[in-house]
Formats: sequence, C-alpha cells, structure tokens
Amino acid sequence: MSGLAGTPDVHAPIRSEGLRGLLRDRPIIPLVGLLILLVGAIWLVKPASVTPSWAGVIIRQAIPLSILAACQTITFLTGGIDLSVGAVASMTGFFVATLVGHLGLGPSLAIALSAAALAGLITGIGVGVFRVHPLIMTLGMSLIVLGLSNVWQLIMVQTGAGVPKELRWVGSGSIADIIPASLLVWTPIMVLLLLMLRRTGYGRLLYAIGDNPVASRLAGARSWQVLVVLYVISALLAGIAGFLWAGLTNVANVNLVDSSVLPSVAAAVIGGTSIMGGRGGIGGTIVGALILTVLSSLLTVLGFPEAVRQIFFGAIIVAVAAAYTRVTAES
Repeated sequence: MSGLAGTPDVHAPIRSEGLRGLLRDRPIIPLVGLLILLVGAIWLVKPASVTPSWAGVIIRQAIPLSILAACQTITFLTGGIDLSVGAVASMTGFFVATLVGHLGLGPSLAIALSAAALAGLITGIGVGVFRVHPLIMTLGMSLIVLGLSNVWQLIMVQTGAGVPKELRWVGSGSIADIIPASLLVWTPIMVLLLLMLRRTGYGRLLYAIGDNPVASRLAGARSWQVLVVLYVISALLAGIAGFLWAGLTNVANVNLVDSSVLPSVAAAVIGGTSIMGGRGGIGGTIVGALILTVLSSLLTVLGFPEAVRQIFFGAIIVAVAAAYTRVTAES
C-alpha cells in the first residue's frame, strides 16, 4: 500500500506524466486557469474594477497584440522568428495617416498593405532562397523599414491628416458600449489562421518543415516557397495589427509598435508554441496575449511604477516560459 512508511507512491509518476502531457498536448487548459487566477487577483485587489466594460478594454488591448503574436506563432512553427513585425506595423499605421488626406481611406490601406507585403516578400526570399537566418533577416528588415519610414516621415510630416476616424472607431470603438469593434477584424483573421493550420496542406507543411526540414525536403516539399509565402502572410498580419494599434491609440508614428515585439514573442511562447519549430497553435497564443494584457492591468492596479512593472512583467514571462519549456522538453 502506498500509505505505508517507506513505500513509494507509484501514482506520483503517473500524475507527473499526466501534467506534462497536459501542458505538452493541451496547453490552453492550464493557460485558461492562469488567466482566471490573474483576473481573480485583480478582483481581490480592486473588486469594483472587474466589470464588463473592463473586460471590453482588456480584449480591445489584447487584440492587436494577439495578431502580432500570431505572426510569431506561424514563423515559430518553421523554426523561425519575425522581429520585423513592430517596424512593419508602425509603418502601415503611419502610411495611412499621411496618405488618407490625399488618396482616401481605401487606397491608403491598399498602399500600406502593399508596402508590408513587399517587406515580407523580401524577408521570405532572404530566409527561403538565400538561407539567411530568420533572426538576422527579420532584424535587418526591421532596420530597413524603420529607416525608410523615417525618410517618409521627413517628406510627409507637414501633410499628414492624422489617424482616420474609421480606424479610430475600429481600434478603440465599441458595439453596444461593451463589445470591441476590433473583433470585427480580429475574428475572421483568427478563423482563417486556425483553418489554415488545421485544415490545409500549407499548414501541415509549416509543421513538417519545423519538425524535420530534411525529411520534408526529401518528401518533395519546396520549403523556400513555403517560407516566402509565410513571411508575406506575417507581414500582412503585422500591417493589419498596425492599423488597429493606430486606431486604438489615435497615434501614428514610425516607432508606435516597437515596444510590442518582445511581448508578441512572449505571448506565442507562453501560449505553447515551440520556438524550435513543429509544435504550437493559434489558440494558445490568443490566451497568451490575454494573459500578458491582464497581467499588465494587475500591475497597474497594484500601483507599481513603470520600472518595477517592467521588472515584474519580465520576470513572470521568463518564469512561465521556462516552466513550460522544462515540462514539455522532448527527450
């Protein structure tokens, strides 16, 4: 009997393996539990703050972050990363703000997304065709985009019309004073990404390339084509996130989204996507973005100054990511 002194508990390894399996195969379950705990902590500290309106604000703030984190998720699946998403997102928001007064909203959005797609195409060619490491390629593209945006800023600084009212409504408006209007953009994007990863051959190729690139190449997969398309998709998603960020903050500048690049990486990692490739998904990334947003709200409620908030924020991210990596490590 396991209750006798000196007799090992044979069920302990089973329980341990069960937890490891849960975190490895169904990370969204413990992530939702962590999210509930954080919301409960805010309620204990300041019960009056947890209202439907507060939930709407949290969701509204998490939406653009979750789209950026989705960029990291799909690139992580191939063993890559996209550090250019902040510069691309800032660029698209700034392009629309400076062009809308001359061209109107539709053409401005089209030009901004075309510029984002071009940046993604160049990145994809660098990674897929010339085999430049994604970290180096996307970091270099980030600097190129930032430099070109600064040149554009010098040219257009006197002629900008500001963030269009339509983007302000989508980014910061609400339906029935509770439901964020940005869900109208976010929902179809996430549905398409979920379907792409789960129901299409292209999605299976992303997992295959990240899990075993040699085997996928021997099976006939043209990984360079997959990677070129991947980074174009990532850049377009970043461009859309830039529109929402500009609308949310009513600000358009060339550095607007830079500070959200590392949180987007953290949201993907916390959400269960392996940075080594081959494992992960969009569902956990969405919850990861919500966790980071609620965590930021909790630190604000506790009244921490910005410096202390950054320390707590970084420490919790590292702790959660390290714990997840340890329990899901593959032999």
